[in-house]
Amino acid sequence: MPRTSNTSETAIPRLVGIRQVSDGWIKKYVLAYAMPDGSTYEYESASRKSIDAYRAELEGNARGERPIADAVCIVPQTPDGNLLLIREFRYPLNSWCIAFPAGLKEPGESLAACVDRELREETGYALRAEADCANAPALEPLPQAGYSSTGLTDETVHVVFAQVERVSTAQPEPNEFIEPFLLAIEDVPRFLAENRTPIGTRAQLVLETFARRR
Repeated sequence: MPRTSNTSETAIPRLVGIRQVSDGWIKKYVLAYAMPDGSTYEYESASRKSIDAYRAELEGNARGERPIADAVCIVPQTPDGNLLLIREFRYPLNSWCIAFPAGLKEPGESLAACVDRELREETGYALRAEADCANAPALEPLPQAGYSSTGLTDETVHVVFAQVERVSTAQPEPNEFIEPFLLAIEDVPRFLAENRTPIGTRAQLVLETFARRR
């Protein structure tokens, strides 16, 4: 049976130190580990958190605590069965990128409030009223947040399936370049086969799941 907790009989590295080597919106850290053979190993990582918050998170992970989501990724579906995606210019890529609407959670913000806010800002859509959703809940989150890139950062993203409707025009930030578009579920296989725009891994995997339902 696969293990589902943070326990194992295998000896693993033990965190013994953390130092911050750069500051900014994204911070760079060097983590020091005591290896099972007694040697010391250092590993570079990145986080948006302060050093105290990052240390507390790492210690919580070692105790098997479930992570709190830093951000949401929304898989929106319209009443007529279309998926709502975005093309967004991503600065680290110097390119447009295909993705689902997503964004960082604000302190104290509920998952539903974050989803609705990000939808309105990036696409002009919003969560449908629960009473209007006959076939699925308006908001259906995965059981827990997952990590974006475990070899680089501690960022956690909660993927949420959502029933949405158009309510206004999008209101992105001045430095955000976002083009929402609808994709019929039956067109997903063709889209994946023909798309040449860079695509986020989460969007790629979710779209592949829809494509393989046939």
